[in-house]
Amino acid sequence: MAIFNLKVNGKKLQVDVDGSTPILWVLRDHFKLLGTKFGCGMAQCGACTIHLDGEAVRSCSLPISVVQDSNITTIEGLSEDGEHPVQKAWLDIDVPQCGYCQVGQIMTASALLERNPNPTDEDIDIAMNGNICRCGTYVRIKEAIKAAAKN
Repeated sequence: MAIFNLKVNGKKLQVDVDGSTPILWVLRDHFKLLGTKFGCGMAQCGACTIHLDGEAVRSCSLPISVVQDSNITTIEGLSEDGEHPVQKAWLDIDVPQCGYCQVGQIMTASALLERNPNPTDEDIDIAMNGNICRCGTYVRIKEAIKAAAKN
C-alpha cells in the first residue's frame, strides 16, 4: 500500500492503495465518483473513459501509480450543472437509450472538441473509435458532437 496524492476534478485528494490499483476503482470505491462506469475491464469498450491532463483515457486498466501528478477529470468534473456543450447536445439530440456507455462517449467527445473545435466526420470517427454503444446510437452521437462543435 502507498499513499497517492491526486488532483481530481480540481480537488486535491489522497488515497492509500496498492500502486497497481486501476484509477477507475479509486474513483468509484474511494472517492464515490460513480459516473465513470466499469464496462469490459480491458480498455476496449470506453465506458470507463476519463480525462488525464485533457486527454481521453481508459481508467479501467490505468494504474494509479502512473497518474499521481496528472489532472484527472471525470464526468462529475466536466460541468457542475450539466451545461457543458457536449452534455447539452446529448440531451438536445436525445442520444442515450440505455445510457450505460454515454459517460465514456461524452468524455471522449469533449476531449476531441477541446483539441479540435471543428472536427470533420473522419475526425469524429477516429476519435470515437473503440467507444462501444450496445444500443447503436452512433448516428445520434455524431450529430450531437457536431451540434456541440457549433456552440
